[in-house]
Amino acid sequence: MLEIASFNVAAAIAAAGAGADRVELCSDYAVGGLTPSVDSLRRIRQETTISINIMIRPRPGDFLYSDDEFKQMRSAVQLFKADASGFVFGILDNEKYVDEARNTELVRLAAPLPCTFHRAFDQVPDMSQAATQLVKCGFTSILTSGGQPNAAAGAEIVAKLQEELGDTIELILGGGVRSTNIEALKKKTKVHWYHSAAITGPGETIDAGEVAKLKARLN
Repeated sequence: MLEIASFNVAAAIAAAGAGADRVELCSDYAVGGLTPSVDSLRRIRQETTISINIMIRPRPGDFLYSDDEFKQMRSAVQLFKADASGFVFGILDNEKYVDEARNTELVRLAAPLPCTFHRAFDQVPDMSQAATQLVKCGFTSILTSGGQPNAAAGAEIVAKLQEELGDTIELILGGGVRSTNIEALKKKTKVHWYHSAAITGPGETIDAGEVAKLKARLN
């Protein structure tokens, strides 16, 4: 299954048209993705029925949030909930462990929509422990590159984690996933979901041809 990170309305519509199974809607590719506008989600909904997960991230930088920032995250979940298919977020504490209380609060606020813990996971000191915590919080999936700079470098770690976790929580492999490496990544990791921005040039313009190749090679 293929999830495409889309940073504007045109990208999300192009991803849907090229065969993506799901869109992760964000803003600001340059900083790794922030909360998009609710208007962008509504405009995409007018053009396609694709599943759309919303990034909830109030600012770039680390994943330790102030009380005001956490309030912004709560408000965003409430704002998007009527039109979203799910949510993507991640909150760590000052030692980079999973903040169980705050993550659980957001998961419950999002219910019954599913929640993915994003690549903040790649910063935790102990991935097995963190995954157990995320199951407890109620997350349905984790986006990860195995704690490495990209999916290729972390594939072996993700494969071991996939074997360890089984079907207790879904792993989504992300970080430099391309049509040129997705077959090898699938063979090595055996995860079911793959995440790519499918951006092959400058800016935030999606390469629809790359999306189609990614999907074809997954199949």
